[in-house]
Amino acid sequence: MNNESPEQKTSQKKGRPTPKRKDAESARKVSSLAPARSKEEKARQKSAARAARMAQRAAYLRGDENALPTRDRGPVKKFVRNYVDSRRSIGEYFLPVIALVLIVSLVPIAAAAVIGVVLMYTVLFASVIDGVLLGRKIKREVIARFPDESPKGLAMYGWLRSTQMRRMRAPKPGVAVGEKF
Repeated sequence: MNNESPEQKTSQKKGRPTPKRKDAESARKVSSLAPARSKEEKARQKSAARAARMAQRAAYLRGDENALPTRDRGPVKKFVRNYVDSRRSIGEYFLPVIALVLIVSLVPIAAAAVIGVVLMYTVLFASVIDGVLLGRKIKREVIARFPDESPKGLAMYGWLRSTQMRRMRAPKPGVAVGEKF
């Protein structure tokens, strides 16, 4: 039960002035959750959403920390990306080799198809070995540079980045091949 009298309730202030009706209605119209009604509103919303997506993608590709997904954030992950991007790896050539093997398999010569398959598995095996060695190097460097951070998962993160073609990596490489960072 409330023991306050009606006089006491009206004497309490809310700490701000009551907005004018005109201002309250215009604020309600601007922040409406209802879908757009006219074609112009829909077009405006669509272009605004497209611009926001393009700005977010550009920030992601630049490597802006706020635009990165959680799996790519932090100085350790940035170090791993730069470490991988500063060297060439066999894994980044795997996709072009697969395309070459596909073209060679169309040749009606059996020896060419066999050579293509052997080449594909050789590059795959070399990529896995390179990935294991790269992972060990990454862990060693992370432990030396970031002693408080756990190297768990960084080897796989680095190896998966190294298997992507350099042009297709996201975020874009921040260092050139052979560059010290």
